[in-house]
Order: sequence, then C-alpha cells, then structure tokens
Amino acid sequence: MAATDDPAYVDHPLLSPGFIERRLYQVRLAGTARAAHTLVCLPTGLGKTTVSLLVTADRLHEVGGKALFLAPTKPLVQQHADFYREALSIPEEEIVVFTGEIRPDDRAEAWDEARIVVATPQVVENDLVGSRISLSEVTHLTFDECHRASGDYAYVYIAERYHADAEKPLVTGMSASPGGDKEAILEVCENLGIGEVEVMTEEDADVDEYTHDTSVEWERIQLPDEILQIRDALNEVIKDRLQKLKSLGVTNTTQPDISQKQLNRMRGKLQELMDADKSDGYKGMSTHAEVMKLRRAVELVETQSVESVRRYFERQRNAARSSGASKASQRLVAEPKVREAMRLAESFDGTHPKFSRARILLAQTLGIEGGERVIVFTESRDTAEALTEFLSASFEVRKFVGQGDKESSEGMTQKEQQETLDAFRNGKFEVLVSTSVAEEGLDVPEVDLVLFFEPVPTAIRSIQRKGRTGRQAEGSVVVLLAEDTRDEAFFWISRRREKEMESELRDLKSVAGDIEAELDPEQRGLAAYEDGEGGDDGGEGADGGGEGADGGNEVADDESDAARVGSDESDKVGEAASSTSAERAESDAPATNGQAGLTDFGPTDEEIERAHAEDSGEKANDGDDEDGETSGATADADEDGEKGVVATAGTQDDEATEIVVDQRELDASIAKDLSKRDGVRTRLETLAVGDYVLSDRVAVERKSVADFLDTLLGDDRSIFEQIGDLARAYARPVLIVEGEGLYEERNVHPGAIRGALASLAVDFDVSVLQTRDADDTAELLLTIAEREQTERDRAVSVHGEKSAKTLAEQQEYVVSSIADIGPVTAQSLLQEFGTVEGVMTAREDDLREVSGIGKVTAERIREVVGSEYE
Repeated sequence: MAATDDPAYVDHPLLSPGFIERRLYQVRLAGTARAAHTLVCLPTGLGKTTVSLLVTADRLHEVGGKALFLAPTKPLVQQHADFYREALSIPEEEIVVFTGEIRPDDRAEAWDEARIVVATPQVVENDLVGSRISLSEVTHLTFDECHRASGDYAYVYIAERYHADAEKPLVTGMSASPGGDKEAILEVCENLGIGEVEVMTEEDADVDEYTHDTSVEWERIQLPDEILQIRDALNEVIKDRLQKLKSLGVTNTTQPDISQKQLNRMRGKLQELMDADKSDGYKGMSTHAEVMKLRRAVELVETQSVESVRRYFERQRNAARSSGASKASQRLVAEPKVREAMRLAESFDGTHPKFSRARILLAQTLGIEGGERVIVFTESRDTAEALTEFLSASFEVRKFVGQGDKESSEGMTQKEQQETLDAFRNGKFEVLVSTSVAEEGLDVPEVDLVLFFEPVPTAIRSIQRKGRTGRQAEGSVVVLLAEDTRDEAFFWISRRREKEMESELRDLKSVAGDIEAELDPEQRGLAAYEDGEGGDDGGEGADGGGEGADGGNEVADDESDAARVGSDESDKVGEAASSTSAERAESDAPATNGQAGLTDFGPTDEEIERAHAEDSGEKANDGDDEDGETSGATADADEDGEKGVVATAGTQDDEATEIVVDQRELDASIAKDLSKRDGVRTRLETLAVGDYVLSDRVAVERKSVADFLDTLLGDDRSIFEQIGDLARAYARPVLIVEGEGLYEERNVHPGAIRGALASLAVDFDVSVLQTRDADDTAELLLTIAEREQTERDRAVSVHGEKSAKTLAEQQEYVVSSIADIGPVTAQSLLQEFGTVEGVMTAREDDLREVSGIGKVTAERIREVVGSEYE
C-alpha cells in the first residue's frame, strides 16, 4: 500500500482519499493478513476492523471476487457496514447487510450483485444450508470477535464450508481477547483454518503512542442488614435443599455458597440415576432446579439490586401459576422462607448501596473532573433499567440493552440501539447504562469512566469492557464489589484469568512465528501452496489456499459437532464427507475385502414390481407404473399447482442429490452435515408437513425418542395427526425415530409404545425406521434420496398441507378439554348426547350413565360447566 503525498493517510485505489490514518502497526498486520490465514489480536479500540478493511481492499483490487465480513450481532453488522461504505470508494449499493430481518429470497438476489457482504453468522449459515448462496467467489472472509469460533457456533461451520468451497480463500480472524489460555486460542485457529497469529499489545512501541494508561480501582461495598436478611432467608432454603440432595449421595456439602462446578457435578450424578430409571434421580433433579433458582435470587440481591430480585420473584410466581408449571417452581414460591424473602424485598424502600456509590462516582467524573461520558456495565437487564431510572434524576442517562429477552423484559430494536449509540457519540447524553450487548466490538465512543456494577468472571468480557476507555486519553475503570458475596469470588476469578490471558498473549506473541508447528499443516499460510506463479502481493498466490482447503476441512469437521465426542465420531464424519454420490453408486459392486455392498441387501426391481402387483390395498397404485410416473396420492397433489411446488433440481447441479429440509430442523446438525457432502444440495423451506422431502413421493418425519414419546403423551398435535397429514400428501411416508432407549426414556408402558408403532405401520402404511443418532439419520436420509433420485430417476417435489380439523374433530376437541377427560370419553359423550350443547347441559346423573364417566368425573364436568367465572 503506497504512501500518499500526505504520509498521514493510506493510499489505495479502493480507499477513500484521506480517510484511513496511516498507522504502522495496522499496515504491518495487514501485510501479514493479506498473505496468509491470520488471527489478528489487538487491544480494543486500536483498529482491528481497519486491518481487515485494508486486506479486503487489496484482495478485491488484486484478486477480484467478493468479501464477506461476519459479526456476531446486528448492531455490529450495521456499524461495520457503515464504516466500509465510508472508507471504500465502492458504490454503496455494492456493500450490503445480511441480517434475519431481510427475506431469504432478497438475500439470495443481493448476494449475486454485492462485492462486500456484512452479515450475522446465523444468517449466512442458514443460507449455506439452504443452498441460497455460494462461497466459491469469496476471496476474503473476516470473522469479527473470532473467539466465539468453538463448539457449534456458526463460525465453525462457515469456516469449514469456506475452505472447502472457495476458489481463492483467505481468512482473517479478529479479537481483542481470543481465549483464556493457549489451548483455547489454538482451538479457534484450527476451527477457522488459521495458520498465522499476529499479536500486538499496548507494550509494543508501534501501539503505545496510540494508548494511554487506564487505572483500575476495586471499591468494596458493605451491604445493609435489610439486604442481608433477604439473602439469609434464601440461603436457609438452599441449605435445606442441599441436605435433601446430600441424602441421595450426590453431594457432601450443604453450604449455600456451593460453586457452579460442584452443581454441575451434582447434576451429572443425578442424570446417572435417571438413566438407571431410579425415581430418586427425578426427584433430585427437581430439587437441583430449585437450588439453581435460589442461587440466582441470592446473586441478584447481593450483587445487583433489590429491584432485580423483586422482578425475578414476580416472574417465578407467574411461572408457578402457568399451565404446565414445573414442580420446582411451584414448591419454590410456596416455601415459607422464600415467601418471607419476597415480603422483605417488597417492603424494602431503600436502594442497594452500589446505586448510591455509582451516583457519587458519576458526579466526580462528570462534575468535579469535567468528564464528558461514562459507561456503566451490569449483568442484569432489570438492574440496567433500575439504574437508568435512578441515575436519571441527576444525569442525562439512557439504557442500552439487547433486542430480545426470554423473561419478557422490554428490549430495544436494532434501530433504537443505533439511534442510542449515535446520540451518545454526539454528546446528547452523558451516561450509557448497558448490559453485555455493548461489550463486543461496538464502536462505543471514548469515555472517561467505565463503571463495572459487578466483577466479570470472564477474562474476555472484562478486557473488552476495559477497552472502552484509555484509547485517546487517560481514563479509569472502577469495579464495585459487595463484601462477603459472590462478588468476592468473581473478583479473584477475574483477576486470575486476566493475568493468565495477558501471560498467554505474551507467550503466544513470542512463539507466533512457530505456531504452524502446533497446527495441522493445512492451516499454514497461503504461501505454502504457491505454485511459483504468485508473489507476495496476495494475488495469484491465493490459488494455493484453495488446494489446501481439503485438509482444512478435515480439521473443521472435528469441531463442527457441539459435543466433539472424540476421534471416533470425527472419523465417521470425515468418512461421510468424503463419500461422493459417484462412490455410493459404485457400492453395488462387491467390496475389495469380499464383503457385500449395502445395495446387495435391498430388493431387486422384480421383487418391488411383484410386491406392487400383489398389493390389493388402497395404495396399490401409489408406486411406480411402467412409465415411471406417480399415480395415487402424489399425482393428485401435483395436479394442482397450489398444492405442490416442484423443486428445480437441475438449476445448480444436475448431478447433485437434493434434500429439502424444513427450517425448523436447523437446530439439529443433520442439515449442516448433509450440506457439506460432495454431490449433495440442501434446500431450506418451511414445510407444511414432514421434516425432509427426498423425492416426489418420499417425505420423512424425524422424531427423537423423547419427541416421539412426547407426541404420544402431550396435548399438541399427536404423532398420528402428523403422520396422517404426511401420508395424505406423500405416497411413501417415512417416520424416523432417532436415538436409543425407546422403552426407557419415559415412564410409558412398552405395550403402548408397540401399539403406536404397529398402528403407524399398519393403519397408516408408514415405514417406521430407527437410527442411532443424528449421523446415522443423515446417512439414512442420503441413502434414500440417492436411491430415489439416482436409481429411480425421481424428481423432488414439495407438497401437502396440514389438514384442517373436521367439524366432528373440533367438537371432540371442545368436549375433551372439559376437566381433561380426553378424546375417547369425549366421543362417548357426543355419541350419547348428540351435540356439544347437549353435553354441556346434561345433568350429573345422565352423565354417569355414559361409559367411562364415574361419579368424580361427572361432578368435575358439572363444576367446570356450571361454576361462576372469577
């Protein structure tokens, strides 16, 4: 990147003139990142995004293609897109934003026209699984806040697909805090296919001139007696519940300050009891849930505010009153000591001492010291709202919280978040009270004080919060710590982990040049794959990165499963990924070791035709006729264009086996697994019936063992209703029951389970198949799809809809809901009295004349129907 006439700015054909300040450390980092897959570790606020921007500009200019920038939250995505539009001399319409608010079809269309896409990873993951986009032309992929690349987070899957699909891949990972130890950092590198690590700290001379000292003060807060009384009442209940768990042999302590690690071990032991079908395990797990709820309440009252625990209790009361409330919730709110704690919280008319101390610190910073802006961080949204209200009496304050909340607390829209940040930058208010949403990467303005309302026990989050100050001028960080509470433990954990991370980063910095030796060879830089035609300009040399992608794919395969259960499982995934459709087709031939292939155990065409000819039932015409056309139910569904949507199986790859996946199946790993296979194309749709469509006649409903049993026991759509809809829409419906322990998972009589399976197979003519796990299910789905589309030459067609309830079914539903009498008894009542009205007005004596209705049930029906509504 050549210097301009004004050496203070970076000059490049794709950069806006005089916009990017020339900082030597950024130019050096970009130089490394443009030549190899690189992890860039740089303190918050020192321009990691600028480093990525420089690499993107270079790749688009020298190599072409398009760039993809991934960030974990919508506000971050919008922020980065705005920065790119301002910094690059590229038409704004060619820099597009992908979030869940944009329709999938619109994203697919925008992808083709864009040069730069800034997106949340979940959206890109969905579009890849749905075959709406391709990464083949992406020449630079940036993972912002890349420390998230572990487990089943979307970054891992996207990186694997990128290295496998892109012609000229280049990865840049960015984080101020990539992991708590060296192993975590190496895991991130492996998951993203990174082979170079560039670490710069504030101690580096190039960086030091752009930073200022940040002082960290820990202020101890003493809790008043009223708050301690609430805590002590809750701790007594915790002791009592732990005593019960101790009697089960799953713990040896009853101290209320039990650690989360101990609680996790306890849960594991209880799970073992449940797996052995011991009733103590179920009782103990319910008690364990109470302990967890109580510990949360204690944590809130100690470290947050009385208002936050008051709101927490209110939610627990509401949960206990709701239908289907857990016994743990019901016992919790009925416990006398908990009720006493609730009463004390309701009657408390003061404030947590942290509130008053926060107000004093803000007055010192903004008043006496003449500061302009302060950020207050808190873990609890309830506390954020209470703090905003409390501090607003003295300062201009606004809250900054996430967009959704499972506990129904009011959130902020993306537009509200952006407007709040813009107003803060422009000085329209002076105090921002934020939850963790502002921790990662958001360009929150330089502030004079960062106030931690509580210690943060995670080094990554603590470092990111501190990074909000001290970037352009001296700033300070204050952490409020309530004495003799969990704050104390978090304090020491935070201190230890931060020191460990600082040490690891220093160590990592010293060995960064040798890190390739600790990663698989496939993770090394692009230069390792140069064929001699490329140079150091990051242009042609990038071709080699594509050749190295296969090996990188193997590494990511091991990490793509959230469980990461070991080499045996990853080997199976690797084998599956390497098996192409062509290889599967060749499996008809005898194996070299003399063993028969899979298809040797299948029926011959003659056997299938004979079976069809001999079938005299209602589905005699549902199979193939001589012309290969489908008659019966499938043909009916396809005649009406509104009923059937035929997939365009040949639009992208005529040879690919297509599998249509229901959007709601994305929580499982199956769709992602299938989407990574050679010769397989997955397509996402919101299916009216079924979970997977494999041809014009085969659709699959997948149930885990637990889900299958739930549909037998629950009030939602039963398995028979779902399979009935599936059978009406497709000639060859399939039910896959996934997992083991079908007869042990729930307290359901084995005879009832066998009866259900028999009915599905005989009455509904459904093929009921069982698989071991998700991997086994994926293999089975692919086998059926290839058999249908390759061997039978059948197209994929999506059709069918959930059946509307008939009038009789609606009448049965209304009557069955009375006093939970159920559908069978409802039918008897309707047959006896003729109408719903007749059932409702029947006398108790007449009700008892009906089969299945005893004295108690008759009284209950009359009570429900005839009682005053209150």
